[in-house]
Amino acid sequence: MATPVKMSDDSSQQDTGNSQSPLVVIVGPTASGKSSLAIKLAQVFDGEIICADSRTVYKHMDIGTAKPSIEDQAAVPHWGLDLVEPGEVFTAADFKKYALLKTQQVRERGHVPFIVGGTGLYVDGVIFDYEFGEPQPELRKHLESLSLEDLKVYCANNNVVLPENENNRRYVIRAIEQKSINSKRLRSPIDNVILVGITTERTEFRRRIADRAEQLFENGMLEEAIKLGETYGWDSEAMTGNIYKLVKQYMDGKLTLDELKQRNITADWRLAKRQMTYLKRNPFIHWLTLEDAHEYISTALKS
Repeated sequence: MATPVKMSDDSSQQDTGNSQSPLVVIVGPTASGKSSLAIKLAQVFDGEIICADSRTVYKHMDIGTAKPSIEDQAAVPHWGLDLVEPGEVFTAADFKKYALLKTQQVRERGHVPFIVGGTGLYVDGVIFDYEFGEPQPELRKHLESLSLEDLKVYCANNNVVLPENENNRRYVIRAIEQKSINSKRLRSPIDNVILVGITTERTEFRRRIADRAEQLFENGMLEEAIKLGETYGWDSEAMTGNIYKLVKQYMDGKLTLDELKQRNITADWRLAKRQMTYLKRNPFIHWLTLEDAHEYISTALKS
């Protein structure tokens, strides 16, 4: 049974929209280069990075989730990593509390907070000040009785955006629940926010995804996945992410190594498209190339 994450109650009372350092928010799909951009900017402007990623919150899942490297974390303080064990529950509401607390702490140190990631609901919860309610038991009971395909049909019929991991029943159920309880939110972002999305030309984007996929294998992703599968079980919620479930098929002899690599590239491309579909719904995001985003944010911070 998954255990909900417990956060300090103090964090829920914090407000990121004030006259202190602006909150820089950089969003974009996987492999868009947003993390490297954030690190460059944070080094210049005394920033600290809060990762808005529903995968890197898990401990021990370092390579397969493309978690910031030890070198990157040494160059710039990173928060939002290694918060829960694989299998534990971590929700968008948990992230909001955590991010607000960290934002306040970063500002108290006289630094600039950067929220960086591709998990749209995590980001929206903060910048639109979502009021997350409690799950409805009757709705949960009904949803639990549905198959994955039925849940996807429910989402299509009720205008619910599928989560990044649309083949995980618990993620889909959670998306439906969040849709039903997130009725209270701001119409526009909180004050004192610089909100930028990274856009990349299609061919270049595909090359980035392929290059990063190859890098994962060179860094020992297979060995990490096998160890995690043995420790937490291949059915653990955290192990249903794109690469880990594919490694399980490889271990079962259903895929060759080359097929595994190609399937991983395809899965990341589909993930990126789902992320962009969600993010594009936000009309307040300034969509820029990496180079233009660097100049735009630098100018805003200098002013």
